[in-house]
Amino acid sequence: MIGIERPRAPMVSGLFQRIHRWERDLHNRLGRDISTPAARRGAWWHYQFLDHGILRHLWTNHDRVAPGIYRSNQPDPRRLRRMAARGIRTVLNLRGATAHSAYLFERETCAALELTLVDLHLSARRAPPRAALLELIDHLATLETPLLIHCKSGADRAGLASAVVLLIRDETDIAGARRMLSWRYLHLRSTATGVLDQLVEDYAARREEGEIGFRDWVAQDYDPETTAANFAARRGRA
Repeated sequence: MIGIERPRAPMVSGLFQRIHRWERDLHNRLGRDISTPAARRGAWWHYQFLDHGILRHLWTNHDRVAPGIYRSNQPDPRRLRRMAARGIRTVLNLRGATAHSAYLFERETCAALELTLVDLHLSARRAPPRAALLELIDHLATLETPLLIHCKSGADRAGLASAVVLLIRDETDIAGARRMLSWRYLHLRSTATGVLDQLVEDYAARREEGEIGFRDWVAQDYDPETTAANFAARRGRA
């Protein structure tokens, strides 16, 4: 009997790598201008398909975190207008200021609606630098509410920021912080994004040694390399 040779794993891996490079190249080359009607149309298609905006029309990952503070995935202009009508005054964008379609439309819409847009770049797969985490804490403590926090999917970076909201309001609310990083929001702690859960766990472990506020812990003890190492060790035991 003549068997059918199965594709070798390296061949499949190479194919996916080529597709990923192609998509990344398109993402970097397109959707960087909304100054003309033609450019806007191109940027809009870039937003829908390369930024996956088409998936977010019905699925918003929207939830209330605390009084006056909400979380979601990347909002499009129409959703921003609805939120402004419901009272949102400030938008905290955890994807950072970029030259791509999602940010260009968001910045334009926030300006038109007189919403304060604050940009901070965090990674979904790396423990944030101490300075970035302190900046996040200070923003959450001072920004005008009602406040919307968002990243791309609303699962990971928005989940971490939501956990931080609860911890700076009540440093004992570890359980609440853990809930902000859960499968309910499509956050998967078993993947690389679980390093964000590890940050919460490192703080919880430190509190078992003695009371300390979350901001003080970040300023004095938090080390992203230690958190990354702890996460790697936990994954190795899983």
